[in-house]
Amino acid sequence: MSPHNDAPSPAGSFNAGFNDISLRSGAVQSLYSAQFHDRFDSSSIESTDMGINRPLIPGIYVPTVAFFDPVTEELDLETIAKHTVRLAEAGVAGITTQGSNGEAVHLSHKERDLVTRTTRKALDDAGFGYMPVIVGTGSQSTRETIELCHEAYAAGGDYALILPPAYYQGLFATDTVKTFFRDVANASPIPILIYNYPGAVSGMDLNSDVIVELSKHPNIVGCKLTCGNTGKLNRVAAATRAATPSEPGSGFMCMGGSVDFTLQTLLGGGSGIIGGMANIAPKACVKLMALFESGDLKEARKLQAIIARGDWAAIQGGIVGTKSAMQSHFGYGGYGRKPLPRPSKEEARIWRERFDELVKLEKSL
Repeated sequence: MSPHNDAPSPAGSFNAGFNDISLRSGAVQSLYSAQFHDRFDSSSIESTDMGINRPLIPGIYVPTVAFFDPVTEELDLETIAKHTVRLAEAGVAGITTQGSNGEAVHLSHKERDLVTRTTRKALDDAGFGYMPVIVGTGSQSTRETIELCHEAYAAGGDYALILPPAYYQGLFATDTVKTFFRDVANASPIPILIYNYPGAVSGMDLNSDVIVELSKHPNIVGCKLTCGNTGKLNRVAAATRAATPSEPGSGFMCMGGSVDFTLQTLLGGGSGIIGGMANIAPKACVKLMALFESGDLKEARKLQAIIARGDWAAIQGGIVGTKSAMQSHFGYGGYGRKPLPRPSKEEARIWRERFDELVKLEKSL
């Protein structure tokens, strides 16, 4: 069966394997109150046998932006650090580096490590030592992916977010993809999350059965579903007993990949969102989860509509539009590395206006 088509899971598979899924090393039983970040004593963090000491909890995770000097295109470490702290202070649950928003494909291994180290240090120095850092480590070979996982760990990363390799996907069978993730999970010093993002891997779309089967590996602790398939998300969340804002479940983190379906993710039993638009409006995204947790669905739907409109602008503009809007509304953002284009004055005006509603809300919170 091809891993690229999401067929309905067989009846009964929601219950199958429950006894095989133990509580994950990143799971915590009592971290789901709204006061978690205020109460957590970072000095009490303990390492596990996998070396992980910062648990993943349900919430909003931000795949952060990488910033560059506008002339030299060298990494702007000061802005990277300041942006990281801004996100943490907004109440997000964690930071992700080396994703699409972080322009990982434009960075050398050394630069990737520098971004992750800078992010980790900024969190620690600002009093957010408990906050986990997830690092994108996907590559086209199993060997390099494992190498990137080791480098991420050495740079301060707590978890790895991994796309499947796709360059030779015409030669892949279902077992090839499964073997890739298992080989990486066996060798990685940090737990991994499966990243299902068809748009980034030539249309490869892992189905729910593949993800559920892989979730039984003890070092595979979650998934990010940027495919936007909420039926798939519901199947995976149910089959893995995913952590939710109210229940720790097995500790498996079933994450939506875009903030425009935050409510759908939570209603479907998901754990939260890893969404790029939270770079612009982290407080609004955190507020939406809080409204859901409090049971105020009427207000949550109103906020979800505003966030979805803002996310549509982010989707249309990609990292170019996101950085342009950040520059216009917050005074930093800059440009991507070449060959990404720099927006004209007219294009910058358009991106600013498309985010006006969302940024106005963000600044009111």
